[in-house]
Amino acid sequence: MVRRYNRLLVAFYVVTDACLAMWAFILAYAIRFESGLVPVTRGYPPIENYLNILPFLAVLTPVAFQLQGVYRLRRGRSRVDDFFSVFIGSILAVMLGLSSTLYVQTYYVSEQAKAAGAYEVSQLVWGMFLTLTVAFTYASREVVRELLERRWRAGIGLKRILIAGSGDLGRLVADRILQHRELGYQIIGFVDDRAGGDHIGYRGLPLLGTLGEVGEITQRERIDHLYVALPLDEHAKLLDLMEIASREFIDVKVVPDVLQFIALRARLEDLDGLPIINVNDVPLQGFNSWLKRLSDIVLSFATLVVLSIPLLIIAALVRWTSPGRVFYKQERMGLDGKAFSVYKFRSMYVDAEDSSGPVWARDDDPRATPVGRWLRRFDLDELPQFWNVLKGDMSIVGPRPERPFFVEQFKHRIPQYMLRHKVKAGITGWAQVNGWRGNTSLEKRIEYDLYYIENWSVSLDIKIMWLTVVRGFFHRDAVV
Repeated sequence: MVRRYNRLLVAFYVVTDACLAMWAFILAYAIRFESGLVPVTRGYPPIENYLNILPFLAVLTPVAFQLQGVYRLRRGRSRVDDFFSVFIGSILAVMLGLSSTLYVQTYYVSEQAKAAGAYEVSQLVWGMFLTLTVAFTYASREVVRELLERRWRAGIGLKRILIAGSGDLGRLVADRILQHRELGYQIIGFVDDRAGGDHIGYRGLPLLGTLGEVGEITQRERIDHLYVALPLDEHAKLLDLMEIASREFIDVKVVPDVLQFIALRARLEDLDGLPIINVNDVPLQGFNSWLKRLSDIVLSFATLVVLSIPLLIIAALVRWTSPGRVFYKQERMGLDGKAFSVYKFRSMYVDAEDSSGPVWARDDDPRATPVGRWLRRFDLDELPQFWNVLKGDMSIVGPRPERPFFVEQFKHRIPQYMLRHKVKAGITGWAQVNGWRGNTSLEKRIEYDLYYIENWSVSLDIKIMWLTVVRGFFHRDAVV
């Protein structure tokens, strides 16, 4: 029943997206040529030329969304994730549409039709279409989200959850689900082999039986999802639980208790027919690394050109208000643990660490100059690091680089700390835009850094850059 419901919802999205794309295209034509808001200098193309493209656009947009993963239904997906998946999918649709119409116009349209403008679409119309289709499609997702959340709050359509394991890990799963009731989950209870003892349930959730009784319990309680949250020494029971769940058509979700050992994405490899699991695989390799490097070069060069005058003004302020060098060079650790020199606008007095040695920066740091405090408040002292990006020492998005002095301390104290050096360090990162920056929990910062490394994608980088503008540059804490 649940899968049938999901298929119907996907079908609804596909039809709605196709209709909204066609409507956005016609509206873009009307704004460009009929509204009078935009001057028309090359004549009015007949609307029939644009109507001929609508069937193609109605197919192209859902295909682009499918390639971007927009139709992968997942409860718990944030509004920001929804927006960026729709945004990237719409960009892909525009790129495919623009290239396709140009190709048809070039090779398959007669000279008479070319003269009449057949299949030629104004680039401004494509730009307006992008804006409108993102707005319409995201708004439709928000309407559906609101309707679904109302149903779930009313107790309709809830997915029934059984948690295998009532220890610390199982309780953590229960806490997270109970904190997000808008996801439409209902925890029925726990199963655990300690059920025969004095062990009881948690937060009012009952302990329904032992792991061996999962089959009977799932049938009786009509369970949709089984969350396996067993401690490491009980993971041998996982295969039995998966076999039972497969017989009852129940989705199994495993919550690993081996995060301290396997912190990155595991990938199955083949060694002459022998399956090998690479437990520290990262997606940022091969073509992906070239793609990220290309975007870094383009964006860092553009940023340095656009901000050249503000950079000169900041440099003058630093130089005139405090004696010493304009730029501050400091050794940091980057990709594969290799050291490099990071550049910043000097925000402290010269030789500020001669007496204190390497210490964490803080908001009321007495070593900071008056201009330096202002620069660090808005992260403007970090802008020279775009030169590091252009050189290839850093990336725009990635874990923040640390000084080798601190790395030597942290790598022995924090599990998996050195895994953050499997990618280039960044000016901004997933941890920073989520508030884990400055003098905050190192463990949480590493957790978010590893999430970024494991789940890297172009859309995630774009999302982080956007959130940096919204949150990062206006955050009070200094980035260290």
